[in-house]
Amino acid sequence: MALRPGQMPAQRKAAFPPSIDAGTTLLVLGSLPGDASIRQGEYYAHRGNAFWTLMGGVLDEDLRALPYALRLKRLRARGIGLWDVIESADRPGSLDSAIRDAELRDLNAFIARLPALRTVAFNGKAASLHGRRQIGAAGQALTLIDLPSSSGANAMLSREKKAEAWRVLRQWIVPASH
Repeated sequence: MALRPGQMPAQRKAAFPPSIDAGTTLLVLGSLPGDASIRQGEYYAHRGNAFWTLMGGVLDEDLRALPYALRLKRLRARGIGLWDVIESADRPGSLDSAIRDAELRDLNAFIARLPALRTVAFNGKAASLHGRRQIGAAGQALTLIDLPSSSGANAMLSREKKAEAWRVLRQWIVPASH
């Protein structure tokens, strides 16, 4: 396929390892890390992505103010794991709409290794589309939740409306230990 003037060739992008442990009760699945995340080696690294603010609202903690490793530790302490539904794909830039030739994860095998898992939340439409298709009938034993994308490219909802939608996760998190 010929490129249009100014169009960049697609680059193969690969996802990160999961951030989980044996106590993961809620798994938040994205689609595939964007370019800023890939450059920094961190989930949801783009400053325009509201993920850390939204999750901070769910947990009543300022996650964005913490170093990345501590953010992940705080999520795991509350039973929350992170991963993506796509292993790798061709994609120029960071938009989900540009994903081509996606290699999907084996979510059923992964979920089977998480004995405490009760809930899977999909961060955005692409994650939901691919994730629900992969999980299929195995998802009947889980609560599956579609969330509005935390991406700054998702301007259909205000941050306040996104935060309201994300707060539904509160009922599935492990209480904070003091």
